[in-house]
Amino acid sequence: MYAVKLYGGALVQGLIHVRKVTVGSIGRVAALKNVKQVEKMKLRIARLGLVAAALLFASDFSRAEPSETVIVALGDSLTAGYGLPQDQSFPAQLEAALKARGHNVRVVNAGVSGDTATAGLQRLDWAIPDDTDAVIVELGANDALQGLPPERTKATLAKIIEALQAKNMPVLLAGMEAPRNLGKDYVESFGAMYPDLAARYDVILYPFFLEGAALNDNLMLKDGIHPNGEGVAVIVENMLPKVEMLLAQTRAKGEG
Repeated sequence: MYAVKLYGGALVQGLIHVRKVTVGSIGRVAALKNVKQVEKMKLRIARLGLVAAALLFASDFSRAEPSETVIVALGDSLTAGYGLPQDQSFPAQLEAALKARGHNVRVVNAGVSGDTATAGLQRLDWAIPDDTDAVIVELGANDALQGLPPERTKATLAKIIEALQAKNMPVLLAGMEAPRNLGKDYVESFGAMYPDLAARYDVILYPFFLEGAALNDNLMLKDGIHPNGEGVAVIVENMLPKVEMLLAQTRAKGEG
């Protein structure tokens, strides 16, 4: 007769031949040996089934967990989160917003208050970790506040973009606007450099970093220059589509 049993997902089927066994020590010993052999075989099969199941689970888990994308936000006090708790800074709020939309990302805060474009270039090598996948460049506001020549700022930003592209890092360039009291020529020249650079190097452009928050007293600190926590939230919300474009470029780079 046939007997069928399930052990750890493995089907064990054996033919059990029932017959009379004469009473005697030889018959009993033989029967015990057979039982032990069958039990050992069952144990091996069960163990193999568990190992196979564990390997399949590990394989499925690794496929289900995509690798983390690292975005570095390189900028000045607007990026650093001047006057704000760190969890309200631009990088922190951007990371939270992206994760809420299902992206496995980490946004590194590489903002330094007071930095001009030149200062950003000088610290570029150590400000961008080796595991960086993409970079948001937000620089130039302090250049305008100091009245530095737009041509110099533009040339410096170009060097930053070139250095990042040489490392195969997609770039999102966040633009700024110069104070109106610097005169029409300066304001226009300064404002034009961001779209010019974006077109020249084929990078994603977000025209004005403070869009939606600037000149709104409810969204700015008392200095009228830096956004408060609510203002940063508005900036993040407005910039999200561009950042998701940056993530798409990063994924395409990884698949290429």
